[in-house]
Amino acid sequence: MKLAAERVSVRFGGLVANDDVSLAIAPGEVLGLIGPNGAGKTTLVNMLSGFQRPHSGAVTLAGSDMTGRRPRAFARAGIARSFQAVRLFRGLTVSENVEVGLVACGLGRAEARRRVRTLLADFDLLHRAAQPASALSYGEERRAGLARALALEPRFLLLDEPAAGLAAAEAEDLKRAILSIRDRYGCGILVIEHNMALVMSLCDRIHVLGGGKTIASGRPDEIMADPAVRTAYLGRAAA
Repeated sequence: MKLAAERVSVRFGGLVANDDVSLAIAPGEVLGLIGPNGAGKTTLVNMLSGFQRPHSGAVTLAGSDMTGRRPRAFARAGIARSFQAVRLFRGLTVSENVEVGLVACGLGRAEARRRVRTLLADFDLLHRAAQPASALSYGEERRAGLARALALEPRFLLLDEPAAGLAAAEAEDLKRAILSIRDRYGCGILVIEHNMALVMSLCDRIHVLGGGKTIASGRPDEIMADPAVRTAYLGRAAA
């Protein structure tokens, strides 16, 4: 069972954000999605989570066509995502921020609270459970966003720049958390990230976009050695 984009293209007026891009995520793998600013990474993740409909091509889950379905349908099918901005409800407690999605999906309050306590413990936030989300540090906000995304135990988790603004030690903590998520839940994880040290040490495979097109895909060592990737990032071919 894979989550896949199959030859998808998206245009915004005269701008082609994605051009005939194909990508697939398998359960239990961590896939990195990298590329220069404006390469079309977030647009691709928007398609994989129902926030953007492709103008051509298809999005499939386990072979079933998901193209054009609403984000809630993707969520109910087991696809969760985070955004570049964490978007916590500042007036709610940390626990309530994670619990609200579970209750909205029909889970009973007692079971929702049990699951929330487990998630907060996993992300070292249990001591913050009763505090307002506004009291969290930036790194804690990022972890709370991950806990909320995992509340419905998704089959696929899409993370848009989860390490943005984090110090080196916080990024290392994030890497351990993502690997723990993979090991515990068995879900496939896609990570958009500009922190190349994190990407290269975290991901099983890496997919590289440039100008909306796929320019490389492979293992981290293959990507590091690819002249086309060097050109996309440095503006010139490797010597």
